[in-house]
Amino acid sequence: MSLRKPAKDQPESFEFNASSLEAANNIVAKYPKGKQQSAVMALLYIAQRQNNNWIPLAAMKYIAKFLDMPYIKVYEVATFYTMYNLSPVGKYFVQVCTTTPCMIRGANKLVEACKEKISENECELSSDKSCSWMEVECLGACVTAPMMQINDDYYEDLDKEKTSEILDKILNGETPKPGSYRGRINNEPENNRKTLTDLKNA
Repeated sequence: MSLRKPAKDQPESFEFNASSLEAANNIVAKYPKGKQQSAVMALLYIAQRQNNNWIPLAAMKYIAKFLDMPYIKVYEVATFYTMYNLSPVGKYFVQVCTTTPCMIRGANKLVEACKEKISENECELSSDKSCSWMEVECLGACVTAPMMQINDDYYEDLDKEKTSEILDKILNGETPKPGSYRGRINNEPENNRKTLTDLKNA
């Protein structure tokens, strides 16, 4: 679950930068006249990406004016959906899946690594304010469990040692390679395909 309470410390203003504004206008243009408010979720996500992974109240007010809709309606959307962070999560936001398939395959070890490397508590910024972590429900990568998501990237087939190495890299400002950490290609079996390999001899 995301950080559901708005942060106490809020910036006084917000506006889209050039690239965000272009993206927002392109999205709004896809909706029929009078239906632009339907773009609110996409615009909230654009604001979150621009603002270091969280949405300040000023951004909600800006989007309300941008879409000509009541501010409270934007606030309701932002506070309802857990994909939106209402407080700072840092440049790197680590989400560890602890649903059953990941739990069975050792997700608790990933949580231990987060506690040791980032902070003892969920939703608490690291000492340098660059990173935070939290447990989440299924991220849809059960085949490659256990796994975690960092910002938009998936890191799969993990254990505690590999998780610690990944966290060390992001805390040092590096970008670790996403994907499987056991050499798996996408969701294929680890030791290559096992079916339909003998058709040429059939």
